[in-house]
Amino acid sequence: MFEYFGDNYTWNMAVNLALGMGAEIGEIDDASGPVKEASRRGDPRAAEILFAAWTGLADRVKALAQQDLQHDRAYSAGRKFKRAAIYYVQAERMQAPRFPGRDAAFRDTLECFRRYVELTGQPVEWVDVPYQGTTLPALYVPARETPPGGAPCMVHFDGLDVTKEILYLMGIGDALRERGVSVLLVDNPGVGEALRLQGLTNFPEAEVPASACVDYLETRDDVDASRIGIMALSLGGYHAPRAAAFEPRLRCCVAWGANYDWGATQRYRHQSQDPRLPVPHYWEHAMWVFGQTSVEGLLATADRMTLEGVLDRIRCPILVTHGENDRQIKLAQAERLVAECINSPKAELFVHTLRDGGAEHCSVDNLALGVDTIADWIDATMRELKQRPQG
Repeated sequence: MFEYFGDNYTWNMAVNLALGMGAEIGEIDDASGPVKEASRRGDPRAAEILFAAWTGLADRVKALAQQDLQHDRAYSAGRKFKRAAIYYVQAERMQAPRFPGRDAAFRDTLECFRRYVELTGQPVEWVDVPYQGTTLPALYVPARETPPGGAPCMVHFDGLDVTKEILYLMGIGDALRERGVSVLLVDNPGVGEALRLQGLTNFPEAEVPASACVDYLETRDDVDASRIGIMALSLGGYHAPRAAAFEPRLRCCVAWGANYDWGATQRYRHQSQDPRLPVPHYWEHAMWVFGQTSVEGLLATADRMTLEGVLDRIRCPILVTHGENDRQIKLAQAERLVAECINSPKAELFVHTLRDGGAEHCSVDNLALGVDTIADWIDATMRELKQRPQG
């Protein structure tokens, strides 16, 4: 993994993710001098320093986009709005939940992402999935061609700290679209707009929001309702298999990074004070995501998030991808997850090695490899499902 911030794993993850989304390393480097110094000296205000540096960078790039618009350079403006969105969202997700300025940075992210989509003609439709008297915000990316009867579609949930906009900019929507598969990128409860703007918090029964997404997709004429699958990354490595185990309408499943026993992982983190965390202020963030007011309450909820005794219910194809050098979740969790899918007609584990790349958590060190591996498997699996109808 590119270790721009030395031994600061959490910040290095943010840089790698930003680059995988389309950031420019020169822009990051120009803005991050004070941030690197704060990281080296262990400044307790380091995350806030990063916020000031990266939102300042986003402001500058957005101003350049607005200059382009004044000169009728719409496409160039759109590309800059994209990078501004990346810097805003990375600065925002690295802060404590009640940090001043976080709400504004998130709204700037949404605004810049929308301008990027509109000005560059991205194939994105904003949709609201009906869900328990409210909605789940989502982005629908259609397959390039819609055959008679509709195209297959993947429901894509987030992880603990990413958003549907991050997922789109990671390239998974385009990768599936080009292979003839649509995708619904969803801010499920506990992430993105669902958490920040609607107050929806996460919980173990992932089949509940997943079923709502299937209900919605079944209303669309451009979706083949017999070929709807689910995928998710990081914490979603629990959510996607859990949903597939309890929602039989899901015809395939991808865990982009395994998460067999999230409770055990959290108890280890709490006891060991392991610094290899996805975001700073980790325990505050996780409590916010799950609507808990204490670490004890969070851990009690986390203990319910295990796939033990569940995976024999999965009767659809499932792929688990995992990094050989994943420093957050051990490879053994991925191996156990696949081994216990005893009733799946095709349960496969793909390990990204240090030699080939993509070996870190969710392949953040080489997102292109991770995306292609998953998209190719989904493409092949959806073709197989077409030849082998349900029932």
